[in-house]
Amino acid sequence: MTAPDTDVWEYALRNEFAIVTKDSDFRHRSSLRGYPPKVIWIALGNCSTRTVEDLLRLRVAEVSEFLADEVKAFLVLS
Repeated sequence: MTAPDTDVWEYALRNEFAIVTKDSDFRHRSSLRGYPPKVIWIALGNCSTRTVEDLLRLRVAEVSEFLADEVKAFLVLS
């Protein structure tokens, strides 16, 4: 299932979610609009969902700190 970036952004905004993405369009949107929502950009190139999951689990403390920060809007994980 796919949805336009605008719909994903608005849904995350309304529901107080962060967006985890490999799509650089959200990086640009975040720099223009700020947050909410916060954006976590996975900068791994072509990889499996399992690789993304492993990265998020490995960096869970950093992700948690980012989500709690009241200033930061964008996090790059690679």
